Amino acid sequence: MTLIQEKVQQAITILQEQKIDLWLTFVRETSAGGDPVLPLIYGHDLTWQSALIITRTGERIAIVGRFEAEAAQRVGAYDVIGYDEAVSKPLLDILRRFDPKVIAINYSMNDVLADGLTLGMYQLLNKYLTGTPYAERLTSAENIINALRTRKTSAEIERIRTAIHTTEKLYFETFEFLEPGMTEKRVGAYLHRRVEELNLTTAWEKESCPAVNAGPDSPVGHAGPTEIVIQPGQLLHFDFGVQQDEYCSDIQRMAYVLAPGETTPPEPVQRGFDTVVRAIQAAVRAMKPGVLGVEIDAIARKVITDAGYPEYKYATGHHLGRLCHDGGGILGPRWERYGDTPNRPLEAGHVYTVEPGLMVPGYGYVGLEEDVLVTEDGTIFLSTPQTDLILL
Repeated sequence: MTLIQEKVQQAITILQEQKIDLWLTFVRETSAGGDPVLPLIYGHDLTWQSALIITRTGERIAIVGRFEAEAAQRVGAYDVIGYDEAVSKPLLDILRRFDPKVIAINYSMNDVLADGLTLGMYQLLNKYLTGTPYAERLTSAENIINALRTRKTSAEIERIRTAIHTTEKLYFETFEFLEPGMTEKRVGAYLHRRVEELNLTTAWEKESCPAVNAGPDSPVGHAGPTEIVIQPGQLLHFDFGVQQDEYCSDIQRMAYVLAPGETTPPEPVQRGFDTVVRAIQAAVRAMKPGVLGVEIDAIARKVITDAGYPEYKYATGHHLGRLCHDGGGILGPRWERYGDTPNRPLEAGHVYTVEPGLMVPGYGYVGLEEDVLVTEDGTIFLSTPQTDLILL
C-alpha cells in the first residue's frame, strides 16, 4: 500500500469517527496554487475542475477531466470518473447516489492547511448545488484535515526520523567546519552546499534555512544569515531542517565561542542554556494524549519566566511532518493570532517540535528545538536532545 492509499484509508476512519458522511475536495488548476491536502490524498496536480470524494462508508471517487483520468487511476486510491464538458453532472449524480446529510469542504478560520477551497471554487460549488438540498449540508473539513495531517502513520514517522538523522549529521559536520572569524553567511552557505550535495531541499525557504545567529546583534527569527562575524565570547544559534522523502525535520542547536582564557562559558550563558533545557524537558514530560497544547505551552513558558527571563513571543511548538509547520494544533498560548489551535488535545502519533528560547544580554540568543513523538505512554524524543552547550 502506498502512503497516499494509506492516508485515504485513514481518512475513511476519521470520517466514521467524526460522523461526517462525505468529504469533498474541490479544486482546479492546482499548479497555480493547489489545495494543501492534495499531497496527502492524491499526490498530483489537477487541471480542470475536479472533485475528490471520500465517504464514511468507504467509497473513494475522483471526478477529473478526461485527460487526467489515467493518472488518477494510477494513484490506486479512487474509482475514477472522467468528464469532458461539465463536472457538475457527475458531481450531482454522486451526491444524489449517496445523499449525504453532512458534506465537509476544505475551509478553515484556524488552519491554512485546511483552508484550500478558494472563494471562487466555493462560489462555483454553491452554483452547482443550487436547487438541491446539498447546499445546506456543507460544513468545514478542518477537523478531518487536522486529524489526517497530524496522526502520523508508522511510514510517515520513519520518514521524519530519517530527515532528523540527516539533519543531526549535517549539524555535526557544520560544527567541525566553522571557526571564529567566519561570517554567518559563510556558515549558511556551507550547509546549503551540503544539502545540495545530498540532493535534498531545506525544510523551509532556503534564504532563511538555516538561521545562523552570532552574538547579541544578529536578528533572530525567520531571517537569513548576515555578514555578522562569529566572534569569541558570543553565543551561536542555529535553526535548520531538511525535507527528505517528502518529510521534514526542524532542529535548533546552540554553541558558545570561548573567549581567550575561558575554559567554560560565563555564568549568564550557562544559566540561560540550562534554563531552556529544563523548559524543554518539563514540557516533554507533560506531553501525553489528551493534554491540551496550551497546557504544555504554559509549562515551558513558566520555567523561563520563573527563572527571571521575559516570556518568548511565539508558541512553544508546532506539528512537524510533510511541512515544517504541519498544521493542526500548536503548543501555544491563547493569543488571537493562534485562533483555536492551542485548544487541541495531543494524540498518539502526533509529532511536535518543542522550542522555547530566551535572550542572554550581551551574549546572544539561546534557542533549542527538539522533535518529539507522542505515544500512548507519553512522549519520546526523535531528535537527540542537546543538554550540553557546544564549546568552540
